[in-house]
Amino acid sequence: MNDTVLRFLTIIALFALIVLVVQFLGSALVERRGKRRAVNKRLQLISGGMDRQEVTSLLRKDVTRGLANAPPWIAERLRSFRRMLNAANIRRSELQVMGLMLVGAVAIAFFILVIAGISGFPLTFGVVQLALAIGFALAFAFPMMIISRMADARRRRMERQFPIALDIFVRGLRSGHPIPAAIELLTEEMDDPIGSEFGIVSDEIAFGLDLREALARMAERWGLPDMHMFVVSVSVQMETGGNLAEILENLSQVIRDRASMFMKVRALSSEGRMTAIILTVLPILAFVGLFTSNPGFYLDVAQDPIFFLGFGGLITLYLIGFFSIRHMVDLKV
Repeated sequence: MNDTVLRFLTIIALFALIVLVVQFLGSALVERRGKRRAVNKRLQLISGGMDRQEVTSLLRKDVTRGLANAPPWIAERLRSFRRMLNAANIRRSELQVMGLMLVGAVAIAFFILVIAGISGFPLTFGVVQLALAIGFALAFAFPMMIISRMADARRRRMERQFPIALDIFVRGLRSGHPIPAAIELLTEEMDDPIGSEFGIVSDEIAFGLDLREALARMAERWGLPDMHMFVVSVSVQMETGGNLAEILENLSQVIRDRASMFMKVRALSSEGRMTAIILTVLPILAFVGLFTSNPGFYLDVAQDPIFFLGFGGLITLYLIGFFSIRHMVDLKV
C-alpha cells in the first residue's frame, strides 16, 4: 500500500472522528439545554437540596392585604404595587422597595445640596425643591419604569403559557388524574413563571390548604383575568359538578381568542402607545441629562423666588399629563 492510499485513509478516518465528536457534543449540548428549559426555578431549588416548605416560602409572594389603618385607596395601590413586584420576580416586599427608593431619593438630594453648597450656590427653597426632584426622578421614576417593563414582559409570558398549561391540565384530567395530580403534572412540564406558580399551589395543597384557596391565592398574586376565570371554573365545578375537562378546554379556546383580539388591538394602537412612552420618559431624561451635564442651568434660576411656584406647577402639569395619557392607552379587551 503506497503513501497516497495511506494518506487518503488517514484523512477519511480523521474526518469520521471529527464528525462523531461534533455530533456527540452537539447532541449533549442540545439535550442539556432542553433539560434546562424544561426545569423551572422551583424544581431547580428542590433538586439542589432545599426542602419543599423552604422553596414555597422563598418563591411565594402573597399580595399584601393593606396596612391595618390605611385608607382603601392606599391599600389598593399597595396591592397593585405588590402584583407588579411579583410579576417582575422581585422578592422584597412593597414597603421595603418603597423604603429603599425613599432612602435613595433623600441620599441623592442631600448629595446635590452638599455639592451646590460647596460650589457657592445659596440653599434656597428652589434649590432644595430642585434637589428633591432630581432625587425622586433618579430613585423613583427610573426604577419604577424598569420594574414596570420587567413586570409587563413576565406577565405577557405568563399569559402565553396559561392556555398551554390548561391543555396539559385537561389531558391529565382525561387520563384519569385527580386535580392535585394534574397540577403536579404542570409543575414538572412547564417553564417559569407558570411552572413555579403551580408548584407553589401544589405545595400548599400538600401542606393542607384547600384547593380553591390555593388557586385563589395564585390568581390574587398575579391579578390576571384568565387566572380568575380558571379559579371560578374549578370552584363552580367542585360545588355543582360537571365535566371539568370540557369546561377548561372551552376556557382555553376563549383565552386564545381573547389573546388574539388583544394582539390586534395592540398592533392598531402601537403608535399611540409609543407616543405615550416617549412623552412620559423624554421630559425626565431631558431634565436629568441637562442637570447632569450643566447643573448651573437650573441652579442659577433656582435662586429666583418665583422658581418654587413655577417648578411646582410644572411638576403638577407633568403628573396630570402622565395619568391622562396612561388612562387613554390603558386598553381593555
